[in-house]
Formats: sequence, C-alpha cells, structure tokens
Amino acid sequence: MKFSEQWLREWVSPSLSTQALADQITMAGLEVDAVADVAAEFSGVVVAEVISREAHPDADKLSLCRVDDGSGEPVQVVCGAPNVAAGQKVAFARVGAVLPGDFTIKKAKLRGAESRGMICSASELGLEEETSPGILELPASAPVGEDFRGWMGLDDRTIEVDLTPNRGDCLSVKGMAREVGALNRLTVRPPELVEQPATHEVVFPVAVSAPEACPRYVGRVVRGIDVSAETPLWMVERLRRSGVRPINAVVDITNYVMLELGQPMHAFDLANLAQAIDVRHARDGETLVLLDGQEVTLRADTLLIADAEKPLAIAGVMGGEHSGVSDATRDVFLESAFFAPLAVAGQARTYGLHTDASHRFERGVDPDLTLPAIERATALLLAIAGGEAGPISETVSPDHLPAARRVTLRAARVQQCLDMAIPDADMVDILERLGMRVVDADADAGVWQVEVPSWRFDVAIEEDLIEELARIYGYNRLPVRRPAARLALSADDEARRPLAQLRRQFVARGYQEAISYSFVAPDLQALLAPDAVAPRLANPISSDMSVMRASLFPGLVKALMHNLNRQQNRVRLFETGLVFRGELDALEQTAMVGALVCGSRDPEGWTAGRDTVDFFDLKGDLESILAMSGQGGQWRFEAQPHPALHPGQSARVLRDGVPVGWIGALHPAVRSELGLKVDAFVFEVEQEALVAGQLPRFVPLSRYPEVRRDLALVVAEDVPVQALLDTLREQAGEWLADLALFDVYQGAGVAEGYKSLALGLTWQHPSRTLNDEEINQLVDAIVAESKRRFGAELRG
Repeated sequence: MKFSEQWLREWVSPSLSTQALADQITMAGLEVDAVADVAAEFSGVVVAEVISREAHPDADKLSLCRVDDGSGEPVQVVCGAPNVAAGQKVAFARVGAVLPGDFTIKKAKLRGAESRGMICSASELGLEEETSPGILELPASAPVGEDFRGWMGLDDRTIEVDLTPNRGDCLSVKGMAREVGALNRLTVRPPELVEQPATHEVVFPVAVSAPEACPRYVGRVVRGIDVSAETPLWMVERLRRSGVRPINAVVDITNYVMLELGQPMHAFDLANLAQAIDVRHARDGETLVLLDGQEVTLRADTLLIADAEKPLAIAGVMGGEHSGVSDATRDVFLESAFFAPLAVAGQARTYGLHTDASHRFERGVDPDLTLPAIERATALLLAIAGGEAGPISETVSPDHLPAARRVTLRAARVQQCLDMAIPDADMVDILERLGMRVVDADADAGVWQVEVPSWRFDVAIEEDLIEELARIYGYNRLPVRRPAARLALSADDEARRPLAQLRRQFVARGYQEAISYSFVAPDLQALLAPDAVAPRLANPISSDMSVMRASLFPGLVKALMHNLNRQQNRVRLFETGLVFRGELDALEQTAMVGALVCGSRDPEGWTAGRDTVDFFDLKGDLESILAMSGQGGQWRFEAQPHPALHPGQSARVLRDGVPVGWIGALHPAVRSELGLKVDAFVFEVEQEALVAGQLPRFVPLSRYPEVRRDLALVVAEDVPVQALLDTLREQAGEWLADLALFDVYQGAGVAEGYKSLALGLTWQHPSRTLNDEEINQLVDAIVAESKRRFGAELRG
C-alpha cells in the first residue's frame, strides 16, 4: 500500500515527523518499506499564463511565447513543446530558478531570439520518470504568480507499507488513518459522505446466480456524464503519489475511491450492456477480451459479471474491453460489490493477472463498504463529469454474508500471554479505537465480550484480540523475560557428519554451491527425469516453474546453461536440497546432494593442462565425499542405464547394496535437445546416506613388516573392476591391509577385447611376520578364483 503523507494527514495528523510516523507504523506490525519525496528538489518555479504564442522566425519547431508570471511585466520565452498554446496555465521557471539535477535557468538566445525562463514539462520538474513530450498543463483556476511547489503541495512524501495478507483492512487511506488514530489516541476525520438523491428512475436489473460467492452487489445508473471532463489536478496527484496512472475521469474516480476507502469499483458503459447483469460462474468455452487487450478462455470455476449475452468482467479482477468506459460513453452503470475472498482467491493468478482489485478482494474487503463507496463515487462523478444519478439497486443474500463475530477477552489470559497486566480502561480504550465494541462486560471478573467490526477478517479468537492490544499498547513496552525452564539436552549422534562438512569438502575441491528453486519447467524435468512423478503447482509463478522438482539435475543443468551463455566455460557446481516424488496425497520428500562439472580439468594457468573433465574426475570427487564417512568399503558403483545419462557412462550408486543415487555423463540426445555443445557430468546421492558415518576408533599399529605382491590379471574388457576387487578381498584373507588398482593396460601383448589390470596387494599381521608360504597360498587362491569367475589369466 502506497499513499501520500499529506492525504493521510487530512484524515488524522499526529504531531510526529515523517520518519517518526513511519517508525510508529512499523512498530505496530505494518512494516514500512520506503519513504520517498513525491518530487525532486527545485526552486524558482511559479504558476504562469501563456499570453501569446507565435512561430519562431528562424526555427520550425520553436515558438516565441509571451508569459505572465505575476511579476507585472510579460516575459518572452522560446519554447519547443508542441502543445504550448495561448491561454494555458503552466509551470514557469524564472531566470535563476534551479531545476532537478542542479540545472540553473539563465537568460539565453535561441536562434537569435531572447528567452528569459523556461516553460516546464512534468519530467523536467521530476514529477515523471519518463521524458514528457510536452509541457505540463495546469487547470484554468491555477493562481498566476503563485509558487508552483507550494501550490501543488510537493513538499510531501509517499509512504509504502508492506502489509501481511491478513491486514487487507489497511489497503486504503481510511484503514491506515484508523491505525494511526488508534496509535496516537486521535479522532479520525473522514471526508463528508453525502447521500446523492436520485434524479431519474432508471434502474438496470441485477441478478446474482452465485450468492455464496457474491453475497452483496450494489449498482447505480448515472446518465449524461461528460467523459471528456478533465480529472482535477488534486486527484491526479493523489493517484500519481499512490502509484496509479490517471486514465479518464470515470476510471480515475473509481480508482480514487478504492485508494481512499478500500472498495474496488468498476464502471460499465450502459449502452454496451444487454438486458440485465448476472453474477455467475463461467460456462465452458466462454471467452473475454480484458481491458488490457488480452483474450482469455474462461474456466468453469471463474466468477463472472455478465449480461444476458456475454461476459463483461472477471469478478474482482478486471473488466472487459467491450463494456468499459470509452470516449463515446454517456451513461454508466457503477458497480460496488462484496466478493467472498475464497471465491476469488487465486483467480487472477491463474490467468497471469494481478490487479489492485484482486489484491484487495483476495484479502477481504469490508462487506459494509459497498453502499458508502458508491455514494462517494457518485458524488465525485457528478462534481467532475456532471450527469444525473439514479436510485441505488442492492442485491443481497444475508445468509451468505460474513456473520457478526463476538470474541471473549479475559484479563487473566492477557496477562498470561503478555507477561504483564494492562489496565482495564486502557484495554477497552484500545479496542474501541480500533473500531471494536465492548459489550456484556464483567469488569469484576475481568471478562469482556468484544464485537469484531466487519472489516477485521483476521480477528476470530481471543489471541487475536491480545495481539491487537500488544500492537497498539506498544511491543517495546512489553517486559523482556527469559524462560525459566529446565531444558534437557537432546542426544546427539556423533557418527553423523554435519552437512556443512560436506559443503566444505566440495569447496575444497573447487566447487561452488548453487541454490535453485524447488520448482522447475515440466519439459526440462521430463527430459532429465522422464520416469519421475512430481506434483504440479496450482498457481505457479510462471509456466517454466510449474512442477516440483523430482531431481536436482534440472536445477543444476539450468545453472550450467546460464553460465555457458555468459562465457563461463569451466563450471563446477554442487547443490543440497529436497526433491519431491509421487502424487500430492502420497508425496515423498527426500534430501539430496548433487553436483555437476564441465569444461577443463584444471583452472586456466601456465602450468595447467588443457584436458577436459571426464566421468572419473567426477567419480573421484564423489569418492572423496564418500570416504569422509569412514565406511568407504560400503559403497559401490554399478553400471546401469539411466534415461538422461550416457549409456556407457552411467552408474548406480549403492550403499550396503541399497541404491541411493546416480552418476554419469549427460546423454548426447539430452545435450542436443538442450543445445549443449560440451560434455557435462552429474551425480545425485541421498543426503542421509552421505551424512551417516561411524565414529573413528583406534587400531594399534603392527610392529611387523608388510608383505606386498603385484599381480597383472588379463580379463575381458567388459568385466567390472569392482567385481574383481571384491573377489580378491574375499580370497586374500583377514590380514589383507591394502588393495589398489594401479594400472589398466590395453595394447601390444594383450589380446583385442581384453585388458590387463595391475593390482597391488599388501598383507600385514598384527602379531608376527608372515612367511612366503602363507602369502603364496593366498595368491594361488586369488588367481584360481579369478580364473573360475572371470576367466582371468596372469599376464606374462
């Protein structure tokens, strides 16, 4: 909510500076986001009248103007604006004036003609961000010679408040004034509301086919308006300072009432309405061209304002182009309605819209505000655009209006929650200043019955009233207490490694952490995790963020593409986060750790090679993470196909035989679909498997020598090395201290289709020296079993 401080102070004006007022509003729970001047600094600008305008003799696009600036003598000015004309009231910068940007006006000659001053545009005075095509035209009533800044009230500030969704009652100047009045014990002075008598009998029929969604609908016909009437400058300025762009007098008035009272309104061109208004739900296949020119196909759950022939507007969101006010409009039908928040919640977003009206209706608008709002709008419309008002028609369903609420408040409960007692008189005063009525009070027992006003949708239970007391009484006045409690220490699993430790290991190996959204594009997820089932969002931020991620791969790949598009060709990323699998009623959320690498193996440098990373670089990084658990022997990599990974470079990651992740290179078809021209390698492992470890324990060092044997076994090239290593460990006995693969060879001396694996085996006994006969028996058993299982032969 953005509003002018001057506008607010017309309703209630505490003796506080702007900053003190903003701080007070923030401390009351309505956070002030920004306070800004409504105009840049300038001086020496006055209201003036253009007496005459003639073409410049030596320049086609310049004019010679004589201006009355109130000094008693006309001033000649050279002006290049196309819209300058005799008889206009303008903002005139005299010689010596200082405009925004520290620009000083001096006497000058333009194409030989003397110019003493400047006729200003809105952008030159800092009133608009975009460059104005012409000068700022002022109303005919503007007083010549008056200081322009003072006459326009530009020594003003805008206050922007970031309201939580439960405080829709503050989305208006009226609501903010009510809060400021309550905080400062001041009376709020609203503008006088005068009922406008009907001067004709025309009533446009209204029916409400969906009373549960629209319990109250108020309308009024105003005939004979002048839609070309100029919106008063004071209203234009208040709209501008509230962030609303002026359009025409009728639309500006409905926007002004919305900002002032909080009631969104709409004006229909009566000539474009057929027979009767009907508030109903959309029918399948109906379409509507909105005021912004967008054509939408309406869903059956969308609440509409329609006539006998066609939809006119999406209720509580936006009107249609066909029935809106245009230059040809002479009669209007003013609408002021109450829509149930749940009936319109999310409707705007499903059509890619967000309007001031939907923002308010979704949070709740006072159901008792419809009649005052239409009276206020009628009064403004008649004063500005003329016309004749008809009788007000009201269609109401009392059974569907929000029921009046009465909440019990106990002084003992207030003291328990706030840890202090607020005097009874103060509590009653605070509640009444907020618009609540205290009835059936039993002061002796410290119990009150409080009637909640219609605009406070968020007050339903006793704790809500206590929160209101704390807000207005002042959070800073509440006592500070430390809890007096015996807090038992919870058991800590020391074997579990903190996630921060894994992060540090990634960073130590040259990775940077990526943090991506938990929702991704459905086509990207289908490409990288085609078998995954994940929930779709009902109201996504955008179409490419409409499904919950079932894998970390989409976010990492999107981050890779973002970097490659910005010439960052060496990418090493890791991410931790939840993935979501299954339908909503059986959703599984699993914490995962993923990583992605591509580009050169080493950072650029004169000592670095130019080799690119491969599968084993990423596998080595993952193994360094696995080794931190102290249980490296529990982990296995088994070659298995994955639809998004290269068939020859894809492996399942297992712990104790249980699948916990994947590692591999992106499939060439996937890279082609994404437009990636470089190889990329990814892995994803369940976080729980990575953080589970074991406590280190001391093992005495043997004082006896090690015995090492090196074996070169020739096996078929499709034999997994891991399977061979497992066999060696089985046959090597309990004294095997180390087993290492230190070479893989294919070439001369090794038959085609085979590979030579060089393995180093180290034994060590804790209490004696091993002899050659024992080692030879173990080696013979290893060779025999390797030959039986894999057809392995000793090389050479």
